[in-house]
Amino acid sequence: MTQIKTSEPYDVMVIGGGINGVGVAADAAGRGLSVLLCDQGDLAGGTSSASSKLIHGGLRYLEYYDFALVKSALHERAILLKSAPHLIKPLQFIMPIHQSPRSIWLLRAGLFLYDFLGAGALPHSKVIHFTSPHPLKSSIHKGFIYSDCFTDDARLVISNAQRAQQYGATLITRMRCLKAQRTQQFWQVMLEDAITHQRHTVYARSLINAAGPWVEQVINQVIQIPSRNRIRLVKGSHILVPKLYEGEQAYILQHTDGRVIFVIPYLQQYSLIGTTDLNYEGALDNVQIDLSEKEYLCSIVNEYFHHPLTLRQILSSWSGLRPLVDDKNTTLAAINRGYKLELQVDEHNKLPLVHVFGGKLTTYRLVAEKVVNSLAPFFAHIGKAWTAQCTLPGGDIPKKDLPLFTQNLIQEFNWLPPTLCQRYAQNYGTFTYTLLENAKALNDLGKDLGHGLYEKEVIYLIQKEWAKTADDILQRRTKLSYVFSEQQSYQLSDYIVNLNNSRLPI
Repeated sequence: MTQIKTSEPYDVMVIGGGINGVGVAADAAGRGLSVLLCDQGDLAGGTSSASSKLIHGGLRYLEYYDFALVKSALHERAILLKSAPHLIKPLQFIMPIHQSPRSIWLLRAGLFLYDFLGAGALPHSKVIHFTSPHPLKSSIHKGFIYSDCFTDDARLVISNAQRAQQYGATLITRMRCLKAQRTQQFWQVMLEDAITHQRHTVYARSLINAAGPWVEQVINQVIQIPSRNRIRLVKGSHILVPKLYEGEQAYILQHTDGRVIFVIPYLQQYSLIGTTDLNYEGALDNVQIDLSEKEYLCSIVNEYFHHPLTLRQILSSWSGLRPLVDDKNTTLAAINRGYKLELQVDEHNKLPLVHVFGGKLTTYRLVAEKVVNSLAPFFAHIGKAWTAQCTLPGGDIPKKDLPLFTQNLIQEFNWLPPTLCQRYAQNYGTFTYTLLENAKALNDLGKDLGHGLYEKEVIYLIQKEWAKTADDILQRRTKLSYVFSEQQSYQLSDYIVNLNNSRLPI
């Protein structure tokens, strides 16, 4: 395990290994601050792997006049497209006109404004007329088409964690934060290994609470210093079904209740459908979709598509908690989807504490930058903001052209199945060369543990990407959980146990 410094204080201690936490860790480390990040589970183990996987401005936020949020999100979309071309790709969205609570002219005006705020980074929207064959009902004749982006949310977290580590940050998973209190000179933080229950006491000059849905739990149980802000937990659920249609386009479906549902091509053979929007007050550790949510998503799809979708077709599902800033709005749709930062200091105007409330996957880099900017008055040696101009690890693909890079990989590693090369390129980008280091033939990858997951990749994920369990690997690192059988998952778990018991330095 990575060693934790217990004698020398860190400049920054980050609680939470979701997208905001790793973003803060990377930004701070790149500015010359010493950083420790801890998460009670796996990186991206919560909301950051249970999103709709979109990098977007939030078209529907325009009807709530949240122009600033949409503009900043679209600006971040352009930055991320350049910094992680292996993880983020443009995606066309078709919005059929059918029983819409919004007028066609309102939609046209909204899309025009969306294009304007996006500053031409992606193709502009336009009217589209449907011609046969198409997957929509024959009564639907036209709609709009516009562009946004799709990503692998968990891998985006991992890439930011790798960036943080490259600049010297220490990241520890399965490490609970039990108590944090100010002393005269430092924050004193008690940590407990979630597996061995071994405890550590570390010291830091600043503390960042980026725990996502757990942000209030950290405030009330760990830090025990009152905050003036609150969050409202909203559950968003998704279902995965066999591919509903051919083509790489996504659909955005409007419902009579004012919400929109996305239908997105996923992993070549599935359609991802979501999301719901429900108040949530239950346990944070085991959030699951309800039957009513499944029925809701299927019913909306069935209003638009030719072939009916039934509950039996659902292959998988996931639910995430969005920790929205509680702005006292009575309707969920009207709650601000932005973020709020709260800076607290001690009586001597030292030992800063920053809480991160809310935030979107798309704007994580901006949130992280502002968090670290808020620390500038407390650290004389802090560097300038830098992440907007720098590529994420694995993203230094020539000409930012993923298809060309993939084709070159297929030619260079012609002993690999092309589909495996494609998966490596999309997951790891140029880090594919690190993964395949010293491999000259398929046998050099070790045993195939199922569906092209070779021993060499498993060892790489454990050594380089903080993976510790089969779930870490299958659900968040590779997305192979959808094709692995239960028996194969157990065999992978046994393999990992054997690795841990071996002399391999993992």
